[in-house]
Amino acid sequence: MTDKLRRLLDKVEPKFTKGGKYHKYYGLFEMVDTLLYSPPNRTIGAPHVRDALDLKRVMGYVWLATFPVMFMACFNTGYQANLAMQGMGLEHAEGWRGTIMDMIGYDPKSFFDNFFHGFLYFLPIYMTTFIVGGMAEVVFALVRGHEVNEGFFVTSILYSLVLPPDIPLWMVGMGILFGVIIGKEVFGGTGKNFINPALAGRAFLFFAYPAFMSGDAVWVAVDGYSGATTLSAAAAGGMQAVTVSWWDAFIGFEPGSLGETSTLAILIGGAFLLFTKIASWRIVSGVMFGMVMMTILLNTIGSDTNPMFAMPWYWHLVTGGFAFGMIFMATDPVTAAHTDTGRWWYGVLIGVMVILIRVVNPAFPEGMMLAILFANMFAPLMDYGVMKANIKRRLKRQAANAGAKS
Repeated sequence: MTDKLRRLLDKVEPKFTKGGKYHKYYGLFEMVDTLLYSPPNRTIGAPHVRDALDLKRVMGYVWLATFPVMFMACFNTGYQANLAMQGMGLEHAEGWRGTIMDMIGYDPKSFFDNFFHGFLYFLPIYMTTFIVGGMAEVVFALVRGHEVNEGFFVTSILYSLVLPPDIPLWMVGMGILFGVIIGKEVFGGTGKNFINPALAGRAFLFFAYPAFMSGDAVWVAVDGYSGATTLSAAAAGGMQAVTVSWWDAFIGFEPGSLGETSTLAILIGGAFLLFTKIASWRIVSGVMFGMVMMTILLNTIGSDTNPMFAMPWYWHLVTGGFAFGMIFMATDPVTAAHTDTGRWWYGVLIGVMVILIRVVNPAFPEGMMLAILFANMFAPLMDYGVMKANIKRRLKRQAANAGAKS
């Protein structure tokens, strides 16, 4: 079967290459070909880098690492919706989702039914993201005569997982268009953008539609349900106002954005990325170190008026989007620092900034998204500083060696 498919692709390839009937659509053909098979291209001259992974396989690994997060996102979204419906005295889910759930004999206590209920919220968000954002990617690739880059597979899933489950789909489309076009394509496409496109789309929605995206109200996929998030509850009344246990927050049994609630699922995916060396352990360690040190400092200082000063670091780890941002967003190989020392400073800056935003600025109950975007802008400067320092050390060493010889 694979041999027949390979022969078919080889047969139609001349029609898509330069001079062929469909040469304008070569980017689409190349996307399908290299998605199914490793490209045969090899460098002609030195230097050579031998690696079993090409960019498509790297992006595929990142996509696979989100599977535990996607699984928990679907289950917890349905679970939280069922809890809310029980609290409001509702027996059935609303709209077309309720019709589908009734058709399959919906049982709110069933693990599968909870998962399927949440899946009915996740799937439209992801499909909207993939179709709208994918069309934008294809249009830019065809106009520029470039290949369709595989990076959008990762952008689409990461963007979908940082959205609330009840967000309107038209808003989903606007956000991903902003992220793809303004966050990436205007700078030349993948590899040339200096901010994370998924976070750029999320930031656009955050500032354009704060009533939907502020993070101070609970995101539960049930109309008419209201409540406070863990972070906003802690900001208003301290840790005693938090209604979930740390263990439930760690596993993911709390309302929130689709993929940001389960720290356990995120760390499972993160362990895979660290093991395969796709994610930088220096960045992850730097984010954790900066967060813990800044939290301990503020815990020591304390405040009589701001309860967030007393929140311990292990609660910051399991609330909001900290864990998801640390593993999947901060480690973006394009927008993060590239030098080893720069990655440490880049991670520490994110960890420090997220705590400052969460604790010191009460207007923003979250902070991870803004901290990463802030660090994105300083990543090139960090790399520049590291390289300049290395050059100075080499010059001093060279001068010292020359003096010793003379």
